[in-house]
Amino acid sequence: MANDFIYLSQLEELKFKSTTDTGITLTHIIHSDWIKNNITSTLAFDTVQFFSSLDHCLFTHILQKAGLNICIVNFFADYLVGRRTNYVWNYFSSLTFEVNIEVGQESALSPILLAFYFSPFLYILEKCLKNLNIPISIISFVNDSLFISQNKSIDISNSYLFCSYNVMTKLLDKFSLIVEHFKTEVFHFNRSHNLFDPPPLNLSSIGGPVLTPKNLWKYSGFIFDRKLSFY
Repeated sequence: MANDFIYLSQLEELKFKSTTDTGITLTHIIHSDWIKNNITSTLAFDTVQFFSSLDHCLFTHILQKAGLNICIVNFFADYLVGRRTNYVWNYFSSLTFEVNIEVGQESALSPILLAFYFSPFLYILEKCLKNLNIPISIISFVNDSLFISQNKSIDISNSYLFCSYNVMTKLLDKFSLIVEHFKTEVFHFNRSHNLFDPPPLNLSSIGGPVLTPKNLWKYSGFIFDRKLSFY
């Protein structure tokens, strides 16, 4: 968009954006880091029932903030807000009630709707981390996102990832979204020939899991090892 409303590293199902972009972008970051003799550490997180949790009223406000023409905003408001449904079970039929959440995962409009909805979250998250002097990069593909830390020390990277995860979970709550903790993964890339045994990342004090780094990591259809021998 002309006003850069969609977050720069939001590699969603928009035109010319795919999981391939995610793999290429991450690989480029890792190789660029190795030139500086840094270790690249990543923390991948997902959100619970992302498609079915999107708030239609909040989405309308986001479209207005994006500066779209009022006719377009009204179209999506009519398309999303004020939906009604009921449940039928054998001979029982419930009362009709409003459903002001959810965007269909298979809808033709879902890629751009999701990009608009998640962009403010990513921009706000980035600003919060900068204000806290936490040097973390972010890549997002739909609701599957990555924190990337680039340091010579695993301990420093883990502290940055810990703080980022804490900020992220609290911010997601304000967007009526919840992180899916059991899908959270940490992975470190290191091309050193020395013994490399990174410590666990303990997120339990902020409601997350204790993450033990693996030797192989599957992300966005790619399988990575620590030295990028294959991907």
